[in-house]
Amino acid sequence: MKAKTARNKIIIVGGLSACLLLGGCGAGQAADATSAESTVAAQESTVTPTETTEAENISTETAQNEAQLSDGVYTAEFSTDSSMFHVSEACDGKGTLTVKDGVMTIHISLGSKKILNLYPGLAEDAAKDGAVLLEPTTDTVTYSDGMTEEVYGFDVPVPVIGEEFDLALIGTKGKWYDHKVKVSDPVAEGTADTFDLSTVEDGTYTIELTMEGGSGRASIQSPAQLAIADGAATATLEWSSPNYDYMLVNGEKYLPVNTEGNSVFEVPVEALDAPLTMIGDTVAMSTPHEVEYTVTFHSETLESTESGK
Repeated sequence: MKAKTARNKIIIVGGLSACLLLGGCGAGQAADATSAESTVAAQESTVTPTETTEAENISTETAQNEAQLSDGVYTAEFSTDSSMFHVSEACDGKGTLTVKDGVMTIHISLGSKKILNLYPGLAEDAAKDGAVLLEPTTDTVTYSDGMTEEVYGFDVPVPVIGEEFDLALIGTKGKWYDHKVKVSDPVAEGTADTFDLSTVEDGTYTIELTMEGGSGRASIQSPAQLAIADGAATATLEWSSPNYDYMLVNGEKYLPVNTEGNSVFEVPVEALDAPLTMIGDTVAMSTPHEVEYTVTFHSETLESTESGK
């Protein structure tokens, strides 16, 4: 009996050892699997930040490239996060951006004299003693109907093009407010060579145009006729009104080429795909008014009126 009992103990111990060995193998496999999953997860988590970092670097480099403007004077969009804080309607949402030695400053004319100071930063810093505030200038703006108004203007430092930055303001109530503003789409003054007219064959064409300015009651027919000779273009512009007695383009005065019907003018077009300033004098009001318009001729719509072209 003792021998049998001993054998049973040996069998039990052997079985337990086998179970423990089997259990240890399974634990080892589970540990290996867990370790492998952890390694893959770690690799994935390593890749994601790298990809994000590269994307952020590309975005930063793009912003830096956009900010590298040559010294000069530009027209640029100035947008804000508030309808109560904006440039004058007479300025069409734009300001004059000056770049000198790589330093950018935009002059904006506001809608009134209710904003007394600006601060390039946060309101809490603007309210501190010693804060250097932006002082206003007195600007005169001219609206499309010829009326003028005195408003406050400011020279605002621009740290970057195309990205928001902080600009605090204080009004007549004496309280500072935080705002986000952005300067974008700079266009160098005097550079309208976005389309080379010399590449177009001499002839007559039609071209679509868009027009901004005025009260919106008058318009120029689109498409218009465009004559090109030796790289110079002349547009025939027909107004929706017979009440325009002359136009001013680049300081030159042009009279109507017709005596009946809507007013028609032949005026030079110095560039396509660029906003051109044209002034029309209307006698529809009680007294004649010179109204400023911005006309853009779109090169992609240029079509020859001659057969075979």
